[in-house]
Amino acid sequence: MGPSEKESPAADLLGQVTGKDPAVGLSAVVALRRLLEELERLHVDNAREQGWTWQSIATALQVSRQSVHEKHASRRKATGKEN
Repeated sequence: MGPSEKESPAADLLGQVTGKDPAVGLSAVVALRRLLEELERLHVDNAREQGWTWQSIATALQVSRQSVHEKHASRRKATGKEN
């Protein structure tokens, strides 16, 4: 396989998730959870930096305002991103 035919990390992960080996599949589930958490942190931070309210973020994530605030506000305060 040449460089232009190399699979993307997402395609590789998809292959792991849909494979028959439970050890590989479960490992892929863990990787997806970590990726999902990182994506949420990134986009919550982006939204707050652009002036979004906790309620707006919660609505977009389809969770309660309290849930998203509890999950992210203390982390943001600890890193100086939130008052």
